[in-house]
Amino acid sequence: MTDDALPDDPLWPRAGGWPAADSLEPGTRVDVGIVGVPTWQTSLSPTKAYETPAAIRAALRRYSPSLAPDRSAESRAAAGQELIRDLAHADFGDVREPDGDVGQAEAIAAVADAADVSRVLIALGGDNALTFPTALGVWGEGLGSAGLITVDAHHDLRDGESNGSPVRQLIEAGLAGSRVVQIGIQDFANSREYAQRAADFGITVVHRDELHGRPLRDVMEEALEVAGSAGGPIHVDIDMDVCDRAVVPACPASVPGGIAAWELRSLVRLAAMDDRVRSFDIAEIDATADAPDARTVRLAALCVLEVCAGYALR
Repeated sequence: MTDDALPDDPLWPRAGGWPAADSLEPGTRVDVGIVGVPTWQTSLSPTKAYETPAAIRAALRRYSPSLAPDRSAESRAAAGQELIRDLAHADFGDVREPDGDVGQAEAIAAVADAADVSRVLIALGGDNALTFPTALGVWGEGLGSAGLITVDAHHDLRDGESNGSPVRQLIEAGLAGSRVVQIGIQDFANSREYAQRAADFGITVVHRDELHGRPLRDVMEEALEVAGSAGGPIHVDIDMDVCDRAVVPACPASVPGGIAAWELRSLVRLAAMDDRVRSFDIAEIDATADAPDARTVRLAALCVLEVCAGYALR
C-alpha cells in the first residue's frame, strides 16, 4: 500500500518518510540514521532479501511515532508523548551491491560515513551477511574494544563467507569473543561443532529457554555489561529468525518455538536505551516471501521504532 492509499489525518502523523541524508546541512548530526545494506548473494537459503530495505521503509508509514501513555513511567508523561517524533532522523539510502569483496568495502565505507553523523545507526538488511560490514563500519578503530550482541537463533560461526559466518568473521577480524553475547540460541538450529566453537571463543550464550524464567531486562543488562566491558561501542544484530516461525514467515531459517514478537521488541528497546549501543542491524527477511499481511516486515519496522523509542528514553 502506498502513502496515497493510507488515510490522511493531520492528528495522526506517520512514522518514517525521513529526509534523505544528502539534504542535511553540512556538519549536521542526527539522532537516528538508517541505511540499507541488502546483502543476499551468499545466503545459505534462496532469498530475495535485497527487496527488504524498501519494504521496511514502506511499512514504517503504517505506524505512528508516538508512545502510548504509561502512568507508571514519568518519562512517558503527556509532555513526552512525542519523543520519537522530536528526534532528528536521516535516511542514507542503500548500498547498491554490498556483496563480494568490492561491495563489502563499499558497504563498510557507506556505514562509516553514516555512523559519523548519526548517534545511533540502523542498517536494514538483507541477510545476516550485513552484520560484518555494518559492525566494522561503525566500529572503525574502536574494533579492539567493541562488543557485539546478537538476538538470533543461530551462532553464525560457520566456515567460509555467508550469512552464516559474520560472527566468526568479526572475531577473526579482531573482535574479542569474550565480548560477544548471543540471545535466543535454539535447539536443533545449530550443530554441536559450532556450539563448541562458540564456547572456545568465550561467547556468552543465552539459550531461548532461559528467557522463560528470567526478566528480559535482566538478560539485556547482563548482555550489555559483557559486550561493553572494554568500554567500546556495542553493535546489536537483530536476526528476525529468532522469532517463532508463525510470527516471521519471511525468514527462511526461522524455527517454530522461537521468541514472541513482544519479546523481540522489548529486547530491542532495552538495548537502545543504553548509551554504549551505537548501532543495530535488522537481518534475514525476504520481503517477497512474507505472509499476505506482511507480518514479518511490519515487525521489522516496529523494531526500527523500538530503537528510536529506546534512544529517546535514554
